[in-house]
Amino acid sequence: MSDTDLLPILLVPDARLRAKARPVGPGDAEAVRALAPRMLATMYKAPGIGLAAPQIGELLRLVVIDLQPEDQPQPYVMVNPEIVAASTGLAAREEGCLSLPNQYAEVTRPAEVKVRWQDLDGSRREMQADGLLATCIQHEIDHLNGVLFVDHISALKRNMLLRKLAKELKGRQRDGE
Repeated sequence: MSDTDLLPILLVPDARLRAKARPVGPGDAEAVRALAPRMLATMYKAPGIGLAAPQIGELLRLVVIDLQPEDQPQPYVMVNPEIVAASTGLAAREEGCLSLPNQYAEVTRPAEVKVRWQDLDGSRREMQADGLLATCIQHEIDHLNGVLFVDHISALKRNMLLRKLAKELKGRQRDGE
């Protein structure tokens, strides 16, 4: 896939990142099949381990994830994903986001989740996830609901992080990036 197939990733404070994505319906199948490989290519190039459709301006319930275990691609394309169960046990992990470049914070989430989704052929899938995969799934599904990882941290930390990001982005614009 060429760089011309890559999609622009929206950055905070773009309002589309706060919108709730709509479910993918039967009429969206062709568009979603075309969008998924471009989303994966964009995510790999960024580089990242997850990308939700709202991050590229498409308000559809679609996410792509690839942790690349042992440096081997193992992509998940999740259409209409939903968490159907979550552990009471929690885990804290440092998170970042392609829509908030170079910003990281420790976020506490359920340690394990059970997720259900459809694949690109419309087949229903279900998986139990823990560790980094559980965190990534929750992070990407949050995007489908207009929620960012910074919404899970204290207002003080969130404001510091967002001010730092705004300053960096302003510096990039000044430098002509």
